[in-house]
Amino acid sequence: MLSVVGAFVFGVELLKTEAGRNAPLPLEEINKRYGNLTPKFWGQDVPGVVTRFDPSGLQVALTLDACGGKGGSGYDRELVDFLVENNIKATLFLNARWIRDNPDEAKNLEKNPLFLIANHGFRHKPCSVNGKEAYGIKGTSSVREVWEEVEKGARAIEKLTGTRPGFYRSGTNYYDDVAVQIVYDLGMKPVGYSILGDGGATFSSKKVTEAVSKARPGDVIICHMNHPEGETAEGLKLAIPILLEKGYTFVRLDEVIN
Repeated sequence: MLSVVGAFVFGVELLKTEAGRNAPLPLEEINKRYGNLTPKFWGQDVPGVVTRFDPSGLQVALTLDACGGKGGSGYDRELVDFLVENNIKATLFLNARWIRDNPDEAKNLEKNPLFLIANHGFRHKPCSVNGKEAYGIKGTSSVREVWEEVEKGARAIEKLTGTRPGFYRSGTNYYDDVAVQIVYDLGMKPVGYSILGDGGATFSSKKVTEAVSKARPGDVIICHMNHPEGETAEGLKLAIPILLEKGYTFVRLDEVIN
């Protein structure tokens, strides 16, 4: 049973559960609210997308994407093992296809309290209501498709963890402002980044180390855990000790973002 309390994002009232988390609106209501709206913004830093947090001391948030699909369903065991061995917390954005292709790994990650499992969508699409492209990938092209991309990804996470995710990152990290509002109406916060850690798993280990070691308090670092053939693990294995030596701690997003 829902209790309705006041919560507004971009002037839109949201429902909340008794526990305080925004309850997802059904597709019919989403269509009613947003079906006739035209986006004004498109990009990675659209208003409403979380890119940083208010730190308590020297805190940074490491986020790892697992994108799934052709060429993207690998598992960087070396990277994950390093995080576990060094007690490093991280938020893992898992795509539904990656979970499908890596069921045992996904379950093991879900069981580890170091990691928060978050939503990386159903088909790894840019989050658009009119089919905008990013990096040659066509985005969702309607309110319905945004709803399906976000909601089906959320349901895959909930099936894995038993808990509905509180955070969502779109495929390619591109959004329009109408889609951002839909994400909030589905009970999740859209997340971007402030530190591009591995360039979609294309950076050399040296470049990863340079990028990540420059993190400052409140930064959200994005890297990838689905390309073991890349050099992300090697770079993070050098960058993380540098930050630890400076006194930084790594936090999950749910620990620092309400």
